[in-house]
Amino acid sequence: MSVTANSIITPQTPKSAHVSQSFTANTTYTTTPTNTVLLVTAGANGSRLTKLRAVPAATVTVTQLQEFRSLDSGTTKKFSNAVLGASGGYTMAATTAPPIADFGYSDDNPKLLSAGEQLYVAAGVTGAWAFEAEWADY
Repeated sequence: MSVTANSIITPQTPKSAHVSQSFTANTTYTTTPTNTVLLVTAGANGSRLTKLRAVPAATVTVTQLQEFRSLDSGTTKKFSNAVLGASGGYTMAATTAPPIADFGYSDDNPKLLSAGEQLYVAAGVTGAWAFEAEWADY
């Protein structure tokens, strides 16, 4: 979409993504972390991320859930944010609600992504997690 100078551009295309898998622990915070998974790719004019959260997909121990940003299709990833997942651990059971780890993004507190930027997620301790994201492309 072309843009006009000095005109407000609002998000145009709502999007969502979900990844659920067993993560191998990532303990690398350099620009080449191991064991990350691609979750979001911003559109051609950038994006506005309003939700990023994770929930245990099995019994897990307490862990750091991590977010990395990349401007070059994953060659270089920069540590960007983290939250604590399952404080105290969590035992999956059909009679309990799993704890949700929220990265804090919302309509009032979005994360802006540049054109084509990608977000990767990881877990500091091996475990099964389901990550979900919601965003809108400009």
